[in-house]
Amino acid sequence: MKVPHFFFRDYACLFKIVLTGFLLLAKGIAAYAISLDSSRTHTLSQKQHVVFLISEDPSNYDAHITIPLFADSLQRSSLFKTTVLKGRGTHAAFEFDGLEALETADLLFIFCRRVALPHSQMERIRSYLKAGKPIIGIRTANHGFSALAKAVAGHEGWWGFVPDILGCENKGYEPEKLGTLVNVRKDKSEHPILRGIAVERWKCAGAVYRVALVDPEAEILFTAGNINTEEPAAWTRTNYYGGKVFYTSLGYPNDFSMPQFRQLLVNAMHWSLR
Repeated sequence: MKVPHFFFRDYACLFKIVLTGFLLLAKGIAAYAISLDSSRTHTLSQKQHVVFLISEDPSNYDAHITIPLFADSLQRSSLFKTTVLKGRGTHAAFEFDGLEALETADLLFIFCRRVALPHSQMERIRSYLKAGKPIIGIRTANHGFSALAKAVAGHEGWWGFVPDILGCENKGYEPEKLGTLVNVRKDKSEHPILRGIAVERWKCAGAVYRVALVDPEAEILFTAGNINTEEPAAWTRTNYYGGKVFYTSLGYPNDFSMPQFRQLLVNAMHWSLR
């Protein structure tokens, strides 16, 4: 059977599209490699251990994809030792296998949402924080343990985590289609967490999170807004137990493709561990 010429033409076009998509994906993954000047790269020993707690669900912004890639880039760059713990179970009965890693953790990084944990695991997290150790939260951490479903027997939520530790209240979010315009405060441009980050505004694809700060002493580094609102979007504080805290409402999947966002997180880690 004679094959029409347009078949080869269309097949070639399809092949080019698939190849282009593959190359863009590879480029995106490669972008996770973090390049810092040598004076920063060697300030921290690899023994400093960062433990990431993440969850996978349709409303958690692909944390199960972005965080493992990001954590791997940190370790390959010899910046930190990293452990990523992806929890399992339902929101009412969730758990993290290997949470004993907190015993050697120097920094806890939270990107999970509305999960109730076994009493013993929640107590392990509290013990870590009571020791005055630092914590970083991004995006859904501002409702990380605010479980809406009734916790299964033996499990508990922790609604106080958001105001007592992160220093805010979750007030919902704006329509995603409006996007997010990040505005770095010029009076904070010399803050260590903003080092190497241009003070010009940048645009993100995710929705603006509406938050209410309950800590009047929290130091706001930048805001995020759209045509409707302007909200605090990154701040530092000292938490209820005396530990250092950094939180940002950024963390949409596309944010991780932006050098300024990855640099922001690395800077926050250095600041937290200093």
